[in-house]
Amino acid sequence: MLWHDAAMSFARDPAGWFEQPPGCANSLFLRTPQGRDLSYAELREQSGRIASALSQRGALPGDRIAVQVDKSPEAVLLYAACLRLGAVFVPINVANTPNEVEYFLRDSQPRVAVIRPQDLTLIEPLARETGMVIETLGANGDGSLLRAAESSIDCKLPTRFDPSSIAAIIYTSGTTGRSKGAMLTRANLVSNAVVLAEAWRFTSSDVLLHTLPLFHIHGLFAAINTVLASGSSLFFLSKFDCAETLLHLRQATVYMGVPTHYTRLLQQNGLAQETTATVRLFISGSAPVLSESHREFLQRTGHVILERYGMSETLMNTSNPYDGLRLPGSVGLPLKGTTIRVTNAETGAVEAEPDVIGMLQVRGPNVFAGYWRDEEKTRGEFTADGWFKTGDVGRIDRDGYVHIVGRAKDLVISGGYNVYPKEVETELDALAGVLESAVFGVPHPDFGEGVTAAVVARPGAVLSEEIIIDSVKARLARYKVPKRILVVDELPRNTMGKVQKNALRKTFSAIYADDKGLG
Repeated sequence: MLWHDAAMSFARDPAGWFEQPPGCANSLFLRTPQGRDLSYAELREQSGRIASALSQRGALPGDRIAVQVDKSPEAVLLYAACLRLGAVFVPINVANTPNEVEYFLRDSQPRVAVIRPQDLTLIEPLARETGMVIETLGANGDGSLLRAAESSIDCKLPTRFDPSSIAAIIYTSGTTGRSKGAMLTRANLVSNAVVLAEAWRFTSSDVLLHTLPLFHIHGLFAAINTVLASGSSLFFLSKFDCAETLLHLRQATVYMGVPTHYTRLLQQNGLAQETTATVRLFISGSAPVLSESHREFLQRTGHVILERYGMSETLMNTSNPYDGLRLPGSVGLPLKGTTIRVTNAETGAVEAEPDVIGMLQVRGPNVFAGYWRDEEKTRGEFTADGWFKTGDVGRIDRDGYVHIVGRAKDLVISGGYNVYPKEVETELDALAGVLESAVFGVPHPDFGEGVTAAVVARPGAVLSEEIIIDSVKARLARYKVPKRILVVDELPRNTMGKVQKNALRKTFSAIYADDKGLG
């Protein structure tokens, strides 16, 4: 398998990530709307300086580098520096609350934590307690890290790595209330990037319009790693903004987004074939695109959105084909080297017949090495013959296309972000006056799914939707906060006493039907 041999060579040699292949059309790696250009040569030189600065702070290959910073070109350089040093990159969402961040830092035990300058006073007490080193990095390149990089003494960076060494830890929300760190190896990252570059026909002439955040696999690995693997370039926006994205589509040949991005772009009068004429591929992931959005996008732009399927533990598993039928409602075919099977939810037996609905399991070089510091959970998430249990319910049709039909773990995907109900329920149940709660997702015209909560009041308590939402805002990241709190007399249960969330979804399925707000 030539692609696998190339990927493994790429994974062993960190220099290969930061040098364009011979004969590439240009040397540009990144460009911003403000006119800042970063070449591949500058990427290599500046990431090397940051890697040296981290090394001088005591970071060694295998040490964790926790990162909670705003999106910027310097944040990309920091990621590259960790890869070159052999350190483990641990991205943290800037929307996480202080108690969530404290958990991630205590659990990952980083040698260095890189944070925003304004968060320094929040993290300093924990740093004194644990001994971790703090560096700061601002959105405009300010902070201590780049000052240290400018004055760093060149150190000899590693030139070879074991492909099985851990490159990143991505925290995923756990159904039991605590996030688990998925350990991704260098081989995971590189093999997936090489496969995606081939599947999506990336070349050195491509320009990817980057509007995604850098703290999850879509914006970080599917986007940036694929660009690195193909020697292409990024047009880099600090965040998704409808008008700005529409304006800069003219600079791009590829766009990656989540369904919410596409629904918002469709609200722009300027979205048309003229404004998307230079783009050859629109990619969407993290949640299904609504069929009506597919149709309208095709009518207005002439493009069929390409949907794919991935998760933190496996990176990308499937993709609709670049050439061939892109089937709305399907996440496409298994990517090269990846195998997906359907198993019976009760017996675990493999379902060989097409279109049988069951539990999806995956195997391939993209599958993670396990959960950080949790061997028991790792063992529980793999079958005896080595397949990863995705927790997704789906089917594979006669043509091999994978269809996701549900989520066994009640995962809510809102605006492209994963929200596990148990984590939100824990915070709701801790509030005075709340007896119990159930969190679920129902269709939302903008976010795909709206995080929704039904709560039961304690005897004599009077609950206010506004007060409850304000209370959990201090404990949860914004995207996890329920958009509606529904006070009910009791939660629907089956004869075994289990809460029937499907009944709640059905009862409140139209609660956001007229909600066109973008908040």
